[in-house]
Amino acid sequence: MAVGSFSASLSGLNANATYLSVIGNNLANINTIGFKASAVSFQDLVSQSVSGSSINPMQVGLGVMTGSIAPVFSQGSIESARDSTYAAIQGGGFFVVRGPGGETAYTRAGNFSFDASGGLVTPDGWKVQGWSTTDPTTGKISTTTEPTPLIVPPGVLRPPTATSVFGMTTNLNASAPINSSLTSAVQIYDALGQAHTLNVNYTKTGASSWNFKIDAAGAEVTGGTALTPTTVIDGTLSFDTTGKIESMTVNAPGSGGGTAPSIADVTFTTPSWNNGAPATSINWDLVDAKGMASLTGYSAASATSSITQNGSAAGMIDNLSIAPDGTIMATGGGGQTSAVGQIALASFANPKGLTKGGSNRYTESSSAGVPNIGIAGTGGRGSIIGSALEQSNVDIAQEFTQMILAQRGYQANSKSITVSDEMMVETLNLKR
Repeated sequence: MAVGSFSASLSGLNANATYLSVIGNNLANINTIGFKASAVSFQDLVSQSVSGSSINPMQVGLGVMTGSIAPVFSQGSIESARDSTYAAIQGGGFFVVRGPGGETAYTRAGNFSFDASGGLVTPDGWKVQGWSTTDPTTGKISTTTEPTPLIVPPGVLRPPTATSVFGMTTNLNASAPINSSLTSAVQIYDALGQAHTLNVNYTKTGASSWNFKIDAAGAEVTGGTALTPTTVIDGTLSFDTTGKIESMTVNAPGSGGGTAPSIADVTFTTPSWNNGAPATSINWDLVDAKGMASLTGYSAASATSSITQNGSAAGMIDNLSIAPDGTIMATGGGGQTSAVGQIALASFANPKGLTKGGSNRYTESSSAGVPNIGIAGTGGRGSIIGSALEQSNVDIAQEFTQMILAQRGYQANSKSITVSDEMMVETLNLKR
C-alpha cells in the first residue's frame, strides 16, 4: 500500500497550522497602530505520474505547501487624536525612520513625540526623517536635499523673519473725483522682529491716473521726526479703458517699476529703523504667477480687500500642526505661523516585498524595490492627516471566518491520516 497519503495529509496539517498562526498574529495585533494584516495563500506540491491507459496524464498530488504570506496594504481606519505630533497616512507610502545605528526603516504608525532634544521620534526612539531648511524667499521648506532627522524643539525662541514680500489686492475707483485718496496700511517686520507700519497712499490726479506713495512713521526711522512720515517710494500709475494697469513709474532711486505693456513687481529698500535694525529689501508683489495685476481701476469703491506679507516676529512655539503635504506648521507669539519642517514619505514598487522588522517597522528588500522618498501627495504617496492615527486594518469577522476554514482544513487532514493508518493496519492484518 502506498504511504503517499500520509505525507500529503501531513503537509496539509503543516500548511493549515501556519494559516492558523498567521490568523492568530493578525488578531493579536487588532489594536496595533498602523498594523497591516497578512494573508496566506497555498499552492500544491509536485505531482507523481502513475502508469495507466488514459490518454491524459495520470498524476497523484504529493500535498500542499504555503505559497505566500504577504501583508495586505489596504487602508486602515483613521481616528482623530489629541496629540499634535501624531500623523496618519491616507493612501500609499510609509514614514521614514532611522535607528540609533543609522539603519533606515519604514512604518505606517505615526504615533510620534518629541525626545529631550526636540527630535520627532517613534515610541522606541527612532528618528523621523524629513526636511527642516526654510527657503527665505518663499518661507516654504526646501525638499531638494536628502531627508534628515526632524528637530522642532518646542518652547524654544524662534528667530524673527524680516519681511521680504508683501502684497495687497486693491481697487481704485475710476468714478471717484480728482484728489480722491485711499490709504492702506500693511504691517511688516524688520530683521529684529519688530513690527512697523507702511502706509500705501493713493491720490487720483486724472481720469485714469493716480499718484502713489509708501511712507513709514518718522518716529520709527533713524533720523526721522515724530510728526513727519518718511517717504520710502513714490510714483505714478494709470489704468487703461478696461480698468487694468497700463503704466507705472517709480521715482525712488534704485527701485524697479514696470511700464506698458508689461507691469512688474516693485522692489524697494526700507529705511534704517531706530531700534538698530538695518534697512531691508522688500518686493511689492503687484503681478501674480498668471500675470494678473493686484491693482485695478474699476468703477467700484476704492478699497483694499486683502493684504499678505511673509515676515514674523520672534516667538515661542506654542502649537504645532501637520499639513497634508507633511509640512509642520508652528504657531508662535502673536499668532504668527511658519513652516519649521516637513515629514518625508517613501513609496515602493512592491510594498508586499518589504520585510517586517517588528515594532511596527518594515525594512527594505530586493523584492520591494528601491525606496522613492519625497513629499506626501506626490509620486504615488498618500497625504498626511495631522492629529490622527491609522488603526490596524485587521477585519475581525473575516479573520474568524478564515479561522474556521483553517480549523476545518486541519481536521480534514488529520482525519485523512487516521483513515490511512486504519487502512495500513488492515493490510498488515492480512498475514494473520
